[in-house]
Amino acid sequence: MNSMIRQAQKMQENMEKAKEELADREYSASSGGGMVEVTVTGERQVKSISLKPEVVDPDDIDMLSDLLMAAVNQALRTAEETAESEMEKVTGGMSMPGMF
Repeated sequence: MNSMIRQAQKMQENMEKAKEELADREYSASSGGGMVEVTVTGERQVKSISLKPEVVDPDDIDMLSDLLMAAVNQALRTAEETAESEMEKVTGGMSMPGMF
């Protein structure tokens, strides 16, 4: 029984460490062939948005909005998928809802 408790405590420590490391990472994604690039943090906060000058067309704001949305969503998906993958490594694939 004590062995199981120690294993659970070790897993919890590893999960906390992994969460901290994931929060410090940055994830980037681009759209429009690299015309728009977005970087988000592991805490799912937008850190930067980079636009190529030629993508800024005052007559086509909708296209720019679509490119921004696509890049932000992809960067956030990448951050989420990476977090899930890293936590799965720590938990050995055990489902632990609400832990990250």
